[in-house]
Amino acid sequence: MNATLTDDLLNQLQGPQLAQIGQQLGLSQPQATDAVSAALPLLLGALGSNARQPQGAEALFGALQRDHAGLDLGSVLGTVMGGGGQGTEILGHIFGARQNNAAQGLGAATGLGGAQANTLLKMLAPIVLAYLAKRMFSQGNATTPQALGQTLGDEHEQIRQQGGLGGGLLGAVLDRDGDGDTDFSDLIGLAGSVLGGGRR
Repeated sequence: MNATLTDDLLNQLQGPQLAQIGQQLGLSQPQATDAVSAALPLLLGALGSNARQPQGAEALFGALQRDHAGLDLGSVLGTVMGGGGQGTEILGHIFGARQNNAAQGLGAATGLGGAQANTLLKMLAPIVLAYLAKRMFSQGNATTPQALGQTLGDEHEQIRQQGGLGGGLLGAVLDRDGDGDTDFSDLIGLAGSVLGGGRR
């Protein structure tokens, strides 16, 4: 149980799933891995921030039960590739007014650009929720909104403490006043040449 939710989900997406995501975005598999590795902490960390509020945890818990429980990650990915999955709506719930900041930050940090980064987030959002639903409801010990909030709150803290690109991006997107003036230039240095082929 030492692995974070982010690491666990990334491991589950290795192989054909990441290749599909890369093909959809026109990326090589190493590029897709780097981009997804940056996007997942942002999504799960933002969910953790929301779920620390009781009403946020209850709303997410209800959504997981209602719309995402019992779904297989492979089938969700297939739906997403076909243009479904309600990614835009889910991102609106996760980030609210910071949705544009999230896409801009991810795009700046990875070299994807804002539009492509937004597409990636829309693809991953339903996958993240299906993963969470499977993890929470299959274990039997985490079937309350409070337990979900605790789990995601812990994940948020782990992402922030680990730092790196995921923690830096999460902080840059969430720790702002939402005025749209976020400066992501420091993240570009943090990421290095992620999509330039200089890192594998």
